[in-house]
Amino acid sequence: MLAPTSHAYRTAVMTELSERTKANMDVVLEETCRQLPHGGDHDSRRFIAERLIEAAQAGHSTLGELGIVARRALAEILAKRD
Repeated sequence: MLAPTSHAYRTAVMTELSERTKANMDVVLEETCRQLPHGGDHDSRRFIAERLIEAAQAGHSTLGELGIVARRALAEILAKRD
């Protein structure tokens, strides 16, 4: 089995999600990262995106559900910085 961080794994996961879910994930990621300086660094954006993928795979695909997940991930990032 491929490691969860490998490119092939992420590509396979993303093709399993509906186009609507992927669009919702993009919107939520961009909105959330606006709260970070310069739109967030690569590691922060990836951390939030990975959380969104996990949530979507678990069936959470609405903007509201994904927004909650992204805000929690953002809060974790900000707490680690303090």
